[in-house]
Amino acid sequence: MSVHTLSSSRAADPVRQAKIHLAAAHRLAVLHELEEGIDNHFTVTVPGHTDRYLILPFGLHWSEARASDMIVFDESGRTLEGEGVVELSAQCIHAPIHRITGARVVLHTHQTWAVALNMLKNNRLLPASQTAAFFHGHIAYDDHYAGTADTLEEGERLAGLIGGNHVVFMKNHGVLVTGDTVAQAYRRLYKLERVCRAQLLAMGSGQPLEVLSDAIVAQVQSPPADDRHSRTERERLYFEAMMRVLDRELPGYAD
Repeated sequence: MSVHTLSSSRAADPVRQAKIHLAAAHRLAVLHELEEGIDNHFTVTVPGHTDRYLILPFGLHWSEARASDMIVFDESGRTLEGEGVVELSAQCIHAPIHRITGARVVLHTHQTWAVALNMLKNNRLLPASQTAAFFHGHIAYDDHYAGTADTLEEGERLAGLIGGNHVVFMKNHGVLVTGDTVAQAYRRLYKLERVCRAQLLAMGSGQPLEVLSDAIVAQVQSPPADDRHSRTERERLYFEAMMRVLDRELPGYAD
């Protein structure tokens, strides 16, 4: 039986489900070429807590992530449950963002096309496609790279930049995405890479981009009253479909 069909039976154990979804997100990032082996970091606030976070311990390749591998850490960097340690920059970036913004899920990557856009002097993502329009007005830009994160103050600084947004473009560095669920956050991360790629490919043509008007962007971002699927349901269906792909391509994440 595939993991996605078991979600209802596991609903009574939200911590277990969070671990499964977090492991799935790591493996999906490998399939979608969003990862850097053992580096970068995904975290989830432990259900029932506000100051404890799930993470894959440093040193495991993302393709081998399993639910049982996930450790629990706190803002001091202590491992409270499980075996292994949290990488320093993960602790310094993620814990303050969870604490200050209230985000349940924080995903940070150096994914290729998003990094390529963030290497440009003008790294703004333009609403030049329907998918890109969904991100318009929801991205914070950190325009001054100051080196690797090794203090909690860096995470607090980034949290201050986020405001009401759910994406941070980190100049010369990468991207950071937040969400209420793993499904929501990972879908945002996946789509973000695709729109960054599309914009850079279009820019490479040397032709001017056709940017959507504010009125059209607002229409795109406002679901119709008779929409058959809510945004939350779309996120759930997306992630369940992606887990079915994992069941075929990289099974074992729920172990």
